[in-house]
Amino acid sequence: MEILDISTMEKCSIMMGEDQFWNLISASLKNSSNGKEQASFLIHALSRLSPEEMIGFRLRTDKCLHETHNSELWCAGFIMNEGCNKDGFEYFRNWIISRGRRVFENAKDDPDSLVEVLGEKGTHYKFERFWNVAVETFYERTGEDIFDYIDYKKFKTYKKNYPWIRFNWEEEDPDSMMDICPNLYERLWDGKVIY
Repeated sequence: MEILDISTMEKCSIMMGEDQFWNLISASLKNSSNGKEQASFLIHALSRLSPEEMIGFRLRTDKCLHETHNSELWCAGFIMNEGCNKDGFEYFRNWIISRGRRVFENAKDDPDSLVEVLGEKGTHYKFERFWNVAVETFYERTGEDIFDYIDYKKFKTYKKNYPWIRFNWEEEDPDSMMDICPNLYERLWDGKVIY
């Protein structure tokens, strides 16, 4: 594909529409069997869209990350990944988004619902590259850095503006995690002591 000329393009702050965003993710799940294949599918699909839509995909992803930046989901990530630092929590939430609209909405309402999508023993629930599929595609198609074309004066729901978290669980107190995610705790904790 030829490089797109975006020399006259203005900065963007418009998210991709929810239906288009979730339809792309749904198609990526149907056409892949692992994270690497899913990322490749999304990069290929995004490469056929306009630069503004590529940015819109990234902004919609950032909005979803903003909506799931809370103590309860961090607890789920901690249990599912046998620990979860700040970066790990980002990658965990990207994994949730990559599982599709139903999983994402259910997890927002009840993090313990993620018990329904557990993989085989030893599965890691992180997807760092998902966060960057639009970044990669934008660079491949334009030769430019996507962040130079995002209008952060208008788009506010991104990492810098995450809400402050007041934790209602502690890693030193497994019972506090069980209170939030009883099913995940029962399935995955197995008496671990990881602090």
